[in-house]
Amino acid sequence: ALALATLTACSGGNPAAGGGAPGGAAGGAGAPPPPAVGVLTVAPHTVALQTELPGRVEPQRVAQVRARVTGIVQQRLFTEGAEVRAGQPLFRIDAAPYQAALESAQAQLARAQANLAQATATAERYKPLAEAKAISQQEYANAAAAQKTAEADVAAGRAALLSARINVGYAQVTAPISGRIGRALVTEGALVSAAEATPLALIQQVGTVYVNFTQSSAEVLKLRKALAAGQLRRAPASPGTEAVTVRVVLEDGTELPRPGKLLFSDLTVDASTGQVTLRAEVPNPDGLVLPGQYVRVRLSQAELPAAVLVPQQAVTRSAQGDTVLVVGEGNKPGPRPVTLAGSQNGQWVVTSGLQPGDKVIVDGFQKMMVPGAPVTPVPWQPGSAKPAAAAPAAAASVAAPASAASR
Repeated sequence: ALALATLTACSGGNPAAGGGAPGGAAGGAGAPPPPAVGVLTVAPHTVALQTELPGRVEPQRVAQVRARVTGIVQQRLFTEGAEVRAGQPLFRIDAAPYQAALESAQAQLARAQANLAQATATAERYKPLAEAKAISQQEYANAAAAQKTAEADVAAGRAALLSARINVGYAQVTAPISGRIGRALVTEGALVSAAEATPLALIQQVGTVYVNFTQSSAEVLKLRKALAAGQLRRAPASPGTEAVTVRVVLEDGTELPRPGKLLFSDLTVDASTGQVTLRAEVPNPDGLVLPGQYVRVRLSQAELPAAVLVPQQAVTRSAQGDTVLVVGEGNKPGPRPVTLAGSQNGQWVVTSGLQPGDKVIVDGFQKMMVPGAPVTPVPWQPGSAKPAAAAPAAAASVAAPASAASR
């Protein structure tokens, strides 16, 4: 009986030992599939070459409010920082001396007019007497000259009266243009002078502003040569205009909601910096930018007829050149040298090295343990950290029943 039990135990263990071969075969069938990587299928299209340049904001119109007569400031008639309109009173200067001068000019004019009336009457009375030779010609000539002198005195009196009225009007300082006024530069009781043209305030129009920025003369020359050779074409103008669209980037990285337009490019290169000055006109109805503020300007001066935009993480940059990994035959990745023409919005602009339909690997590099080993390309979705995560999950779900069956 003991021998029979021993033989039975040995024969029961053999199938378990022999079952290792099927189990091993099952293990070979459950090997991990090729790693899934996110790929971008290349499709060339028109790409605008954006240039970002530093600039400064300048008001569209600016006017300094200055004193045009000498006197004591009696009252400020505006609110600092408010909007003012052209012709609005801003300051009142003591006008008493100028009012007195005005009244004196009026009196002088009245005297001159009285003298003119007397001289005219004398000349008219002497004229027939001179014709009748009742008086000498010299007497009539003197009377006519006195009349002319009186007429000149009247003209001078009128001019003096007009000047006095102007000075009285200048005693009330008005806004030369409409816009936003800053702080008052003088206070009540201050003595202002017409000789020194004392500044009183500053008015600026900021509803529409200018942005002055500079570009390297070498970049301008390179751009013009590329346009002449047909490598690039001019960027389309703003709708309804012939000017290039300009975007203004604020200090916090946000853009103004309304785009501007490029007005002109200077014809002279700054000898000290080698820069060319450009100016753009930008709407600013909300007052988000202020004169003197530092901004950055984005503009598209030209565009590539057929180029490719590739995410920056897909490009490897080294001293030997720029390369990307492209999925080839048998889903095997291989390096491909490319030529870049700058970047925009986190993407490289590729001008050569890629063909339509090429699959560029963008994500999943960490899963490629063996160089040149096959991969499973999965469409890459922008903003997805793990675009190929679904494939490993599916593989795991398939492998789970096999392991359960083996158990």
